[in-house]
Amino acid sequence: MTVQSLTAIALRVLRSIFTLILCVTLVFIVLRTAGDPVEQLLPPETPPSVLEEYRVAWGLDRPLYVQYFSYLGRAMTGDLGVSFTNNLPVSGIVAEALPRTLLLGISALLLASVLGLTFGIIGAMRRGGPVDRGVMAFAVLGYSMPIFFLGIMMILLFALQLRVLPSSGAKTWAHLIMPTVTLALPLAGRIARFARTATLEVLGKQFIRTAHAKGADQIRVILKHALPNAMVPLLMFYGIEIGLTLSGAVVTEAIFAWPGLGRLLVSSVSARDLPVVQGVILTVTLIIVLSNLVVDMLHAFIDPKISLSSTLGGTR
Repeated sequence: MTVQSLTAIALRVLRSIFTLILCVTLVFIVLRTAGDPVEQLLPPETPPSVLEEYRVAWGLDRPLYVQYFSYLGRAMTGDLGVSFTNNLPVSGIVAEALPRTLLLGISALLLASVLGLTFGIIGAMRRGGPVDRGVMAFAVLGYSMPIFFLGIMMILLFALQLRVLPSSGAKTWAHLIMPTVTLALPLAGRIARFARTATLEVLGKQFIRTAHAKGADQIRVILKHALPNAMVPLLMFYGIEIGLTLSGAVVTEAIFAWPGLGRLLVSSVSARDLPVVQGVILTVTLIIVLSNLVVDMLHAFIDPKISLSSTLGGTR
């Protein structure tokens, strides 16, 4: 690996660290200026002396900048503080919910990829025909349907009417089906539309016509020539969609009472549990930043025409 490539990677890592610090800073300021959490957590009749004791215990009596740098220093060592509501370490609370969110997110991403890529490629192969119009209708319906509406409809149909799937919880694999489908269908619609466009662009290239002229069948041309080249823009698309999938998981987990980071965030915001809210947002931001960094690396690896330095933020 060249010095230029190592420098590009180091710059991108520094940029990612800056993004994390900026996110933590904004969340910290917004949460601290939204009101006194002590007054909202304790009953209205609590004596002022007791309120002050809690402020001192939680470090809320110190100036805002002292609280910020103290939190930032501890966060860099993995210490995300202690929950206001149950006095447990935030890192442990987040670590308990994180695997379920990753399970839901990865399951939805895999299902959406299978559906979206299949429909998108088929639509490109049958451009302008009834199949293509059906694919586009699926795509438009998928990404235009709100997640909360789709989730509620699935509960009404499969849990209340047909009684074939559980409506909430995470005890068995059956509990994963409806949240996964709810989160995957809008994503599948976006992938189908993007995959169709990327495949059509590749199918118009000269090397595709050359492959057809040499007698290669359509399936071989798609799998060996078109799909690998279409994956280059698709990778960048996936880097963006990972963040959207995690944001959609907040709504999905709340609808199906799935005990992941999304549901933890909603309950913590309602309880004004600032350390947990900050811990969840920091964890989600870290996942998004790391996933985009990996996508950039894969982009340069798959497409040799793109230098690693340009992919990671250098000049093109």
